[in-house]
Amino acid sequence: MIKNSITALSFATLCGALFSCGSEQENTTEKEITLINRSSVELTDKAIIIKRDEFSDLPDGRKFPLLRSQAGDTIAAQLDDLDGDREWDELFFVTNLPAEGEQKLTLTWVDADPAYTRRTSVRFGKRESGDQPVQPKTSDTLQADGLPKSVGYQPYQTDGPSWENDKIGFRQYFDGRNAIDMFGKRTSEMSPEDVGINAQGAVEDNYHVMADWGRDILAVGNSAGLGGIALQIGDTLARLGVTVDDAVNNIETTTFNILAEGPVRSIMEFNYNNWRPGDHSYNVQEQKSIMAGMYAYKNTASVEGLQGNENLLVGLVNINTKEPVTEIKVDDKWVVLLTHDQQTYNRGWWLGMAIILPQDIYQGHTKAPETGQLSNSYFGKLKIEDGESVSYYAAGGWELSDEQFRDSTYFVNYVQDLTRQIAAEVDVEIQ
Repeated sequence: MIKNSITALSFATLCGALFSCGSEQENTTEKEITLINRSSVELTDKAIIIKRDEFSDLPDGRKFPLLRSQAGDTIAAQLDDLDGDREWDELFFVTNLPAEGEQKLTLTWVDADPAYTRRTSVRFGKRESGDQPVQPKTSDTLQADGLPKSVGYQPYQTDGPSWENDKIGFRQYFDGRNAIDMFGKRTSEMSPEDVGINAQGAVEDNYHVMADWGRDILAVGNSAGLGGIALQIGDTLARLGVTVDDAVNNIETTTFNILAEGPVRSIMEFNYNNWRPGDHSYNVQEQKSIMAGMYAYKNTASVEGLQGNENLLVGLVNINTKEPVTEIKVDDKWVVLLTHDQQTYNRGWWLGMAIILPQDIYQGHTKAPETGQLSNSYFGKLKIEDGESVSYYAAGGWELSDEQFRDSTYFVNYVQDLTRQIAAEVDVEIQ
């Protein structure tokens, strides 16, 4: 996807076979980082986050981290500025760890920001009028009267931001609908920059046909899509936003911002201000991130203005399946809601979908009506507190990404293993 020029720091540090690390001027101060896998699970592309304040004696000036294993291999990493103060907040990388084993890394600070193979990306583009070309953007604010039905055209490339890693892609309808769609990928490379626009720079639906990289494979309709959120208020299911047929949103302003876009993690923030599904107003925030190596993305959501009779709903679209949802408890931390069927467009391919929810606040699941403003979804129900964040994951396995996803048992085993990978705790020691 498009590598936008963003103000947030997102710095690559993957040397690989194509990069000569010896050409960099290095800071002579080195740190040894020891990673200890406390679980009995072998970890693959395990996400590691080290906060800035966990380091002492950080070098002066703008430096970039270079991580090497004991074998001398370089591990992709990035620095992410999450609060916009132009100083990095987290060192992030993914790595492999043996079960109940450890890994020692050497961290060296270098002067240059090398270019490396990207395993995650975000694409976001907008046109300011119906006759202007789409331009890449890193942020935007949608007013209640700015919907396509009101302005007379679709402003957004792919209807809103899309994000991907080397396994899978997603997009969110930023045009008031706020459902999550899925791109099936046939390659580990990032998809082209012009997905969703034509040669003249106009918005065009060119992603529902097969391309070398893949295509949009999921019918969403008036559902919340795969991992989209809604609210249960008493016995009422409330859509976050409106449908394609509406001209005015029930959210006063919706803002979007790319926080980080790096080789192994990309992060976006969504704020929904003064959402009025009825007589009461809520403010909702989401932070979506995608990390290299998993057929999934992570969402962290919070709601302000709760009155005590609400549950957060996490969606699992069921338009092209009549199969009931399967509930699986994974150890004592997570609950998986899962479907597996030929549930792509026109039931053309096998697709497994799952949402991975925290067990301690899980309140069971429900089903939306087959018609209406919010329909065709299974929902996991989560008990949330006012202003407090909750994190979950949404996963999908398409048969053209991995032909073994045709088999439901294979997909179930993949999701269970992914869940245990997520739950596994890794201790980080810095010397």
